[in-house]
Amino acid sequence: MMHRRLLFASIGILLTLWGCSHPDGNLVKIKGGKFKNKNSAFYNKDVEVSDFYIGRYEVTQQEWVDVMGYNPSKFKDPRRPVESVSWYECIEYCNKRSEKEGLTPYYNIDTDHKDPGITNPFDSIRWTVTINPSANGYRLPTVIEWEYAASGGRKSKNYEYSGSSNIDTVGWYWRNSGKKYLTGMWAWTDIENNGCSTHPVGKKLPNELGLYDMSGNVREWCWDMHQPMGPDDLQGRTWKGGGWIGAEFCCIISFTGSLEGSGKGPDQGFRVCRNP
Repeated sequence: MMHRRLLFASIGILLTLWGCSHPDGNLVKIKGGKFKNKNSAFYNKDVEVSDFYIGRYEVTQQEWVDVMGYNPSKFKDPRRPVESVSWYECIEYCNKRSEKEGLTPYYNIDTDHKDPGITNPFDSIRWTVTINPSANGYRLPTVIEWEYAASGGRKSKNYEYSGSSNIDTVGWYWRNSGKKYLTGMWAWTDIENNGCSTHPVGKKLPNELGLYDMSGNVREWCWDMHQPMGPDDLQGRTWKGGGWIGAEFCCIISFTGSLEGSGKGPDQGFRVCRNP
């Protein structure tokens, strides 16, 4: 009788998990609502999020190669997140993966005309990119969607990082991403000498919604454009989550950074979203 109860309980847990997942297994359905996490930049604001799907993991190198046919990453490993990808390359990936899977592409990409609204002098591409809001294809999350998912959505437990207030349990960042645990102040020479790098996705604990690596491993591109806040600030595409090379403050759920859309580096990756 005890074994039967345990079996039924296990089946119930699996059905619950399956009910929150997309048929491809690597997308999790996020139930919308208002921000519950008090550490979020959007907490107690007039912001409500609609339902959406988001990747359980960051896009891996294997997933990238399957769609794009090449691997730009510095730290080669099919299980690790793809990195060294620009915002524009990620937009291309989303459309090509959508087409490959018979979905309607979310983006209209005009490579022949420069977007006059892009003012960052370091952006060497500046394609004109618009969206098809009702399309069912893959896309980048907005900053609000990303932060809502990272903060635990309706199930939030008010963690500072995605899934914990102890970053070492949920994220790879400059202190723990190498051969030994680094102490003291952030220093590039220490990071380089320590062999710090990305790690295979899903090796740390997930957050309340079953999402992995939303704090650390690689910075994740979002859709939004950051507009300059002052004379020393530059326009750029937003990113969230911090990365293996970054300090702790970059990995908290409320932190948002930006970079020119054509920028890329060994700590710059992404995860995908889809409309429900």
